[in-house]
Amino acid sequence: MTSGDAMRQIDALVSHVWMVRAFIKHSEEAEDDSELRDIQHALYDYMLALGSAWKEQNAEAYLKQAKKKLGKLRQATDQFVAIQPEVSTHMNFQMAAASLRFAVGEIEVILAATE
Repeated sequence: MTSGDAMRQIDALVSHVWMVRAFIKHSEEAEDDSELRDIQHALYDYMLALGSAWKEQNAEAYLKQAKKKLGKLRQATDQFVAIQPEVSTHMNFQMAAASLRFAVGEIEVILAATE
């Protein structure tokens, strides 16, 4: 896989991260839960860090940032998955946790393959 291919695949997965972030941000539960707000901010920060490299189509810079920020993305994902049942057992929250866990797991696989 070329670095350009890896960048494009990760960016497709980041669309899932974006949708989960938007779901959390606009949920009623996030209005009163600072932990949920922190999670959605962490998800946003990951995507923001990749933005300029994506805009420039600079795969090396994109992958470098994706690796650099991966720990915080993984931490936010793990935190959301852990607290999701306490926040809400609604299927929307269950699917958001599953989607985020899948997307971040795939991002990790792609980044590991680029090392």
